[in-house]
Amino acid sequence: MSGLSLFTPSDVQQQLADVIRKKRKQLKLSRSALAEKSTVPASTIKKFETTSQISLRQFILLWQCVESLDSLMRLTKEADYQPRSIDEVLSG
Repeated sequence: MSGLSLFTPSDVQQQLADVIRKKRKQLKLSRSALAEKSTVPASTIKKFETTSQISLRQFILLWQCVESLDSLMRLTKEADYQPRSIDEVLSG
């Protein structure tokens, strides 16, 4: 489903990297500690936090260490109707 969005894929990638970094710091985990816990190399975590580039599998491994996977699974549920064009917004 493709709806209107003010965000680019890069915006979303950067936001996800920021969330992982913020949660890692809140949990007082170094990159090395998160690497050990997640099995994602510390160098990959550093690259993700600085460039927002990572594989989906590695992202999920990191996410489950700092947040519940249930929150990611909720993204797979059907969303309420979202307009797909400005015409749909204007028509109501």
